[in-house]
Amino acid sequence: MSSKPKLYYFDGRGKMESIRWLLAAAGVEFEEEFLETREQYEKLLQGGSLLFQQVPMVEIDGMRMVQTRAILSYIAAKYNLYGKDLKERALIDMYVGGTDDLMGFILMFPFLSAEDKEKQRAFIVQKATSRYFPVYEKVLKDHGQDFLVGNNFSWADVHLLEAILMVEEKKSDVLSGFPQLQAFKARISNIPTIKKFLEPGSQRKPVPDDKYVETVRRVLRMYYDLKAN
Repeated sequence: MSSKPKLYYFDGRGKMESIRWLLAAAGVEFEEEFLETREQYEKLLQGGSLLFQQVPMVEIDGMRMVQTRAILSYIAAKYNLYGKDLKERALIDMYVGGTDDLMGFILMFPFLSAEDKEKQRAFIVQKATSRYFPVYEKVLKDHGQDFLVGNNFSWADVHLLEAILMVEEKKSDVLSGFPQLQAFKARISNIPTIKKFLEPGSQRKPVPDDKYVETVRRVLRMYYDLKAN
C-alpha cells in the first residue's frame, strides 16, 4: 500500500467528496484511483476489498476501509478533528449527522430527470433554510465561538462548509437570512488547508456532469430511474 491514503471511487463527488474534504482540511496528501469500467469494480469485488460490495473504499494505515462514516470518523480522530473529549465528540457526531441528512437530498440530484431536478432543487433549498441552517445559525450565535464545537476547528466545521457550498450551488443567495453562517463560511474558507482545497487545480471535484452520471450508471449498472423527494 502507498504511504499516502489511496481513494477508490469515481472521478466525481458522490460519497467520496466528504472524505476528500476532510483529508484536505487535515493537510493530508492523498492518491486516487478512478473507477471507469465495470471490470475495475469487479476486480475490487473479487479481491475482497469491498466488504459490503460498494465504494467508497480507502486504503489507509494498512487497512482497506469501506463505509463512509467509518472512514470519516477514523480520519477525524487520527488528525485531531474529533474534539477533545467524549462530549465534544458527541456534539460533532450530532452536527455531522444533520449535515449528512442535508447532503443526502443533494447526492442523487445529478441522476434525476430535468423535471424532477427542478422539484428537488426547491425541496433542497426549503429544507436547508427551514430545518438545517437555522439550527447551525443558533448554535454559532449561542456558542459565541468561531467554531461549532469547543473553540477548535473540527470535522463538524468542515462538513458544514461543504454542505453550505453545495446548497449555494442550487441557490446562490441561500445564506441571505443567516448572518452567523455567512461569517462562518468566510472564516472556515480562509483556513489555509481549506483555502488551498477551494482553489482551482485541487482534488476537489466539480458539480457532477453527464459524463460522471453515465460512468456511475455503467459501472454500477444503475438502469433504473430515480425520483425526487
